[in-house]
Amino acid sequence: MRIVAFNGSPHAEESNTHVMVDAFLAGARDAGADTENIFLARKKINHCLGCFSCWLKSPGTCIQADDMPELMKHYLSADVVVFATPLHVDNVSGTMKDFIDRLLPLGDPHFEKDPEGEVRHVSGPKKDPRFFMMANSGFPEQSHFQVLRLLIRRMARNFSTDVAGEIYRGGGSLLQEEELKPLVDAYKVVLRTAGSELVKDGKLSPETIRRLEEPLIPAPNYAEIFLSNANAFMDQMIEAHRKG
Repeated sequence: MRIVAFNGSPHAEESNTHVMVDAFLAGARDAGADTENIFLARKKINHCLGCFSCWLKSPGTCIQADDMPELMKHYLSADVVVFATPLHVDNVSGTMKDFIDRLLPLGDPHFEKDPEGEVRHVSGPKKDPRFFMMANSGFPEQSHFQVLRLLIRRMARNFSTDVAGEIYRGGGSLLQEEELKPLVDAYKVVLRTAGSELVKDGKLSPETIRRLEEPLIPAPNYAEIFLSNANAFMDQMIEAHRKG
């Protein structure tokens, strides 16, 4: 199995998103997968122009000159593609959205009905990989990922593929806090297990999914603790900038 992760964080290797992807891909490699981790922040990806040239003027090829042709090759080489992103305004990051929009040339301009009778575009000549969504949020609750949970299913439907899995981490801003290292290390073990299960079984086990959804800090008043500490931190940052 080949798994290609596209990291849409503007912070690339320094991101909380990378902490998650790195552990997940390590588990996949443990199980024998060929993996690749691509940082979209290091690539030139222009906005989609909505001109339909990739369907009408130069079928299968965008008229813009940037890094998307090479990224598409990596995308099509995968059995599973991981869309890894921080949560930005309840959605994927801007860079990730541009990347997804620019996959348009892989499709076909004609229309069809899906198995449920809903109209969509016809798939392109090359089979799309299975989709896996991975995201983290600065907010503590898992409920903040409602949009992404729906988005990945709609994307899979439109690309005529399926969802291989999802991993969401509320309180993602804590993933690089040194004082929480034991808790983060334990979470990384679960991420590694998830990567291994995907390769061996083609999906995550119910137990692993349950563990991935648990709060990073096992406390009943976790949200209150987070709220207090986060506001104190932001006040310190604001004051430091005022003085700086």
